[in-house]
Amino acid sequence: MTEEEKRLTRRRFYKAEQEAGFADTRAHQTAQTTSPSYKLAFRDTDFLLREELRPVRFQLELLKTEMLLDEAGIGSTLVCYGSARIPSPDNVQAVLDAATTPEAKAVAQRLADKAKYYEEARQLARIASQCAIVEKGMRQFVLCSGGGPSIMEAANRGAADVGAESIGLNIVLPHEQAPNPYVTPRLAFQFHYFALRKMHFLLRARAVAVFPGGFGTFDEFFELLTLIQTGKMKPIPILLFGKDFWNRMINFEALAEEGVINRQDLDLITWVETAEEAWAKIVAFYDLDC
Repeated sequence: MTEEEKRLTRRRFYKAEQEAGFADTRAHQTAQTTSPSYKLAFRDTDFLLREELRPVRFQLELLKTEMLLDEAGIGSTLVCYGSARIPSPDNVQAVLDAATTPEAKAVAQRLADKAKYYEEARQLARIASQCAIVEKGMRQFVLCSGGGPSIMEAANRGAADVGAESIGLNIVLPHEQAPNPYVTPRLAFQFHYFALRKMHFLLRARAVAVFPGGFGTFDEFFELLTLIQTGKMKPIPILLFGKDFWNRMINFEALAEEGVINRQDLDLITWVETAEEAWAKIVAFYDLDC
């Protein structure tokens, strides 16, 4: 026995990856060793995908992203929510040209009118990423999006513009879904469960920018409002871009007038129209030097 092996602090059990290696190099192939039941449980994909293993898969989706973000030195994030359909300024004409009916043309024009928010999301990401705030060795206000197209792409693109890393939290959908090319590859994550994806959006969030969007954006936005309103989460800046759009979609004042929310709940929302205005609100909230 070597001196190293005699140390009381030396690990006595093999690591899982070592045990898996032993299993891979087994010379004997028999009916027993080739049976699915004989696979190591953590390497048995069919077993892990069984209905009864849902709680384990929940834990894995929570742990994997949490551990890798921690290892990457991500202390906090600036999250961007928004539509997957709003075109970039470069694609506006293509969207307009693709519309063939009067109704489709009207919808296309309304989407084209929102292309300015692509630029605002991109600029906000540039500003936050250029500040490069580091506390206790961890990077702060790292840009995080849903990893998809449109507003999400704009946010990741803005970080890439200034050579900064950014996070993309993608989701498996029945139709094809892939991360936009501006997400930092080592910070591109894929989720099966919406619930775990939304949790990771907010675990490190220190500010959230919400741009015009559809059901998914509404879901994310209202969950955030609910968490802060009910005291489950401490307040952070919620920067709502596009007052005309949101007031057309939701009558916030009516909710207060009807008594289903308190009037002070409306103060959870900070209305902004530009990236510079949004970043100024974040700087003021946290008394930042940047």
